This record gives sequence, C-alpha cells and structure tokens, in this order.
Amino acid sequence: MLERQKSAYSYRAKLGLITPPTNTVNEAEWSRMMPPGVTFHTHRMPLHPDTKSEAGKAGLMRDLESVFAILKPARVDAIAYACTAGSMINPVESLPEHLTSTMGITAATTSAAIIRALKTLGAVRLSVATPYHDKLNHHETKFLQENGFAIENLIGLGIGASGPADYVRIAETPLEKVAEHVRAAFVPGSDAILITFTGFPTLPLITELETEFGVPVVTSNQATFWAMLRAVGIDDRLKGFGRLLAGF
Repeated sequence: MLERQKSAYSYRAKLGLITPPTNTVNEAEWSRMMPPGVTFHTHRMPLHPDTKSEAGKAGLMRDLESVFAILKPARVDAIAYACTAGSMINPVESLPEHLTSTMGITAATTSAAIIRALKTLGAVRLSVATPYHDKLNHHETKFLQENGFAIENLIGLGIGASGPADYVRIAETPLEKVAEHVRAAFVPGSDAILITFTGFPTLPLITELETEFGVPVVTSNQATFWAMLRAVGIDDRLKGFGRLLAGF
C-alpha cells in the first residue's frame, strides 16, 4: 500500500470509483460494505459499447485516462473502472495493468475482479444471471469461456436491447425479481453463481442465495470491492456480503 497523507475519514484507504452514467446501484452497495477508515470517491464516464476494434479501445482509453486524471488529485490509493461488460477485454489483466502503468496508480476493473474472485473461490462451473440482452450475454459467455470457465447456464432479463439509454431500468429491478431470476439460472452441480452488471441490485440477496444453493455467489460490485480492498492492503473479513468477503 502506498504511503500517503492520512485523513480523518480515510485513515486506512481512499478508493476511486468510475461508474457508467446510468448506474445508481454501485455506490449504494459499496457504501453498505465499506469498513471503518475507508472512503470512496466517484466519477461517471460514458459507456463504450465497442471494446474490440482499435478505434473503440482507443476511445475507451482516452476516457479512462481523463477520469483517472480527475480522481488522482484526491490522493486515492487505487481506482476501479466498475463497468462489467465494458471492461471485458482479454487478456483480462491487460486493461488494469495498462492503466496502472500509464497513470501511475493501482487500477482495477470489474471483469478482472470477477475472474480473480471466481478463481480464488475455486469455481469452474458457473450458473450466470445477468440483466442483459442476447448480444451482451453472448459477449459475456465468450469472455468467461476464454478465461477457463464452463458456463452451465447463462440467462438475461433482456434489458437494454433498445440501446444503452435503457440500462437505467436495470437499477429499478425489484430484489424479488432478481432472486427469481437467479433461481431460474441456477443449475445443480455449479461451483458458483455469478450475477453480473454493476447497476443490478444484488447485495441483500447474496447470503440468502448462498444458503439456499450451497455455493458461493459472486456479483460485480462485491467482487470489484473485494479486489480494491485487497489492492490497498486491507484484508478485513466482512460478514453479510457473501463468502468472498467473509474469507470463505
């Protein structure tokens, strides 16, 4: 962990968080998980649906570098790009490593955090629930398979098919509907349940679903938060947010 000037509220760590423009869930869930002495500070960034072409990747990097430059003066210890599909670039560590190198501050991405979390838990066979439409579900399936996971089942709610402006509806999904969706996605024999999208409300359901199905539940916000704490040297065991943050 880098040496820095401590402050009254962030005497252990100060985290930077970049979210998509329609996301109203990530900050709400992070605030509920935050241990004493740790604070987080946010900025929004446009979505980048094209992360495959050279032009698309260049546009993503321009925006990320711009927002990193805005957050750095707050003396944050690490910055997370908390966009699941938008950070699904292989090799999975290439984007956070590039940002860490070019911006001079520890960087994390949601997709890299998810992969690391699943591997830490020893999960290979996954049941996956997303709010996405078919195109993004296909993108996510391919990404997970390329990182060594077997997808037993992956289903989405179909939100966003009409365009990114529709993503704001994802945060409005009732928790009961999220739980029902996860139950429909689960396949017995899976090593873990993965629930993706940082704007999808899931935090109050994690422990309940782990108890019901007997396997770990990994979510986009939980995994990113876990990765950021570990990146700044905080190894607290946090209860109520799933096996990952409880230390299994």
